[in-house]
Amino acid sequence: MTKQKEIVLSGIRSTGNLHLGNYYGALRKFVAIQDDYDCNFFIADLHALTTNPDPEQLHANVKNILAEYLASGLDPEKSTIFIQSDIPEIAEMYLLLNMHVGIGELMRTTSFKDKARKCLGLKAPADGDSDEAFEKEIIGADTNKRVNAGLLTYPTLMAVDILIQKATKVPVGKDQLQHLELTRRFARRFNSFYGVDFFPEPTDFDFGGAPVKVPGLDGSGKMGKSEGNCIYLVDEPKVLRKKVMRAVTDEGPKEPNSPMREPVANLFTLLELTSTPEVVKHFRDAYADCSIRYGDLKKQLAEDIIAVTEPIRQRIGDIMADEDFLRRVVAQGAERARARAADTLAEMRQIMGIRKF
Repeated sequence: MTKQKEIVLSGIRSTGNLHLGNYYGALRKFVAIQDDYDCNFFIADLHALTTNPDPEQLHANVKNILAEYLASGLDPEKSTIFIQSDIPEIAEMYLLLNMHVGIGELMRTTSFKDKARKCLGLKAPADGDSDEAFEKEIIGADTNKRVNAGLLTYPTLMAVDILIQKATKVPVGKDQLQHLELTRRFARRFNSFYGVDFFPEPTDFDFGGAPVKVPGLDGSGKMGKSEGNCIYLVDEPKVLRKKVMRAVTDEGPKEPNSPMREPVANLFTLLELTSTPEVVKHFRDAYADCSIRYGDLKKQLAEDIIAVTEPIRQRIGDIMADEDFLRRVVAQGAERARARAADTLAEMRQIMGIRKF
């Protein structure tokens, strides 16, 4: 008897193009597991609505990310690739699950606090600020600004994405671990309330080895769309070279074997991801003996990144031009995802007493 594959699920919000951090941190790993797991990869356009995007831009972003998924190696014959809004069962289950979620636990999530304050133009909290103080900030904020309810219930929608597919493995970044734990809590609460063993409790997918943190070009932190420090998979070579040459460095080592400051260490991290061991060794030795020239390092880094991204960029262009192929992929993905989602929702309705006469 064939062993049933574990269900893996991951989604990316449709808020812009994918970058080198997405590629090394997630996409390459997703490609590697397609044969061994029941993989489900979606484009989270409903989640993107929390920022009230322009409708035309939202649609364009969905198409871009779909093409970038495929160009990076996700195979629609091996994985279920779909658009979140193509699964209407998600919206209904979102309503049903919200009946088992407390406002307080949603307001206490770190991501909600951070994003709510950003929406309202409020300062970051001082150490020791209480949840009560935060709630007063939200309630007493300028009424011309608002925090939409979708942002508050973001963890519920994320939980539904996972639970409706009965996923047991969910690759998440550090900033999403709290949401995954809430998903586990919601699943336990539902099962306990109705006395059923219905929802599995998903866990973070452990790919093995140290997690890949791809730094940005601004000298600190990881690569991220909102930080403006990205190398995008669609960047043309000319654009990419300019970005890398402008990357933050320092004045250079003054003594042999000096410790690296973060901006320079970040460039070496990118070099280790994209270059050969021989190239990395050459520049490390040059840094150690104080002979390094950052201009040479950046030129080499740019060319090595281009060697990785240029074939992907060209495939993205080919895929974007094939509208029929894109339509077939999303139609096939929606059919597969809806089949399991419909079964989950139907059983959930039955459990909750929402039944036809």
